Amino acid sequence: MTDTPVTTSGQTEVWITGIGLATSLGEGLDANWAALQEKRINVDEKGFAPYVVHPLMPVSFDSQIPKKGDQRQMEAWQRIGTYAAGLALDSAGIKGNKDILSKIDMVIAAGGGERDLNVDTGVLTAEAKGANAPGFLNERLMSDLRPTLFLAQLSNLLAGNIAIVHGLGGTSRTFMGEEVAGADAARIALARIASGESDIALVGGSHNGERKDLLVLYEFGDFNLKDKFAPVWGRKDHPGFALGSAGAFLVLESRAHAEARGAKPFAKLSSVVADLARRKQTGEMTATLEKLWAKLPKRDGKGAIITGATGAEPATSEERSFLKNHAELPVRSTGTMFGHTMETQFPLGIALAALAISRGALFPPNDSTGTEIEMQGAPTQIVVVGAGHWRGEGMALVEAVS
Repeated sequence: MTDTPVTTSGQTEVWITGIGLATSLGEGLDANWAALQEKRINVDEKGFAPYVVHPLMPVSFDSQIPKKGDQRQMEAWQRIGTYAAGLALDSAGIKGNKDILSKIDMVIAAGGGERDLNVDTGVLTAEAKGANAPGFLNERLMSDLRPTLFLAQLSNLLAGNIAIVHGLGGTSRTFMGEEVAGADAARIALARIASGESDIALVGGSHNGERKDLLVLYEFGDFNLKDKFAPVWGRKDHPGFALGSAGAFLVLESRAHAEARGAKPFAKLSSVVADLARRKQTGEMTATLEKLWAKLPKRDGKGAIITGATGAEPATSEERSFLKNHAELPVRSTGTMFGHTMETQFPLGIALAALAISRGALFPPNDSTGTEIEMQGAPTQIVVVGAGHWRGEGMALVEAVS
């Protein structure tokens, strides 16, 4: 599967005018940037042992979701996303602006909701004790599961909650599909604005990595990082990802729309491309990444790469092979600092790229293997790379506004 590359060459320039971050390193741009500068990493090696997770830093959800009733009917991943979306709207200066919010489009990357662990445990315990008569499972599910659980599991409820809490009235699209969902969300939003179909969009996703059901799910594929934390590039002998909790949202808008309201950009999003390598043979993913690299517009500025490399194998080794072909560019891995946030990893990478460009510096390396090197001077172009732990590849080009 391949897509038509989306670039703003010869079309409407698309600015990133708002960024909202709620992560394991903190809430807001200053807190996250300070943590990156100080090379702080927040991991929990005991709470979900033997699995390692990056837990969300405590946040005051009341500041962005004032109604307790709204908070209660959301699962954690929805609260995180709705909160981060509010931060992005604040950052863009459009929070509460009914005229703009009534037309802003949403493009969301989201997974499914959370399971009721008490019910699951009860069913499994009963079955282990011999309660496996015909109809037993259906009877327990119908009597034990609350009806609202099924609604809460719908991926598009994140967009619904954002619309309700923050008053958004434009179109809404939700993409599922783990990491590549984040790339497709950014790609579609960029395409709509670049073609003139939309003036402004809220793009992003959220993920709750502190979920026992998810850890069990990924353990079936042997994807989880176990026992002790190590940077992404240092996991070759003990591969796996450490799930992270995070919400990352961007406000994208056409340059004309931003200038008309006096908004200042963090950076511009020039291109997003995506693909789906078969990954049947060694080297296929590396080759696909090279093809995506070739589809990006010409890069002639001071560049860098921010990657969502997972730490899982063989995907990370294949991505490392791609990076070696571009060793002249400094690399940063979001998975080391924030953990792996699935659908949110690609929007998170774009957000960090825009933040680095706006602040005139790439955050320092946090790696002992030599894969990440220091960068002198201000980056003007950053390529965001997203390679899924078992499928899906994407890239974005973020540039300084001239």
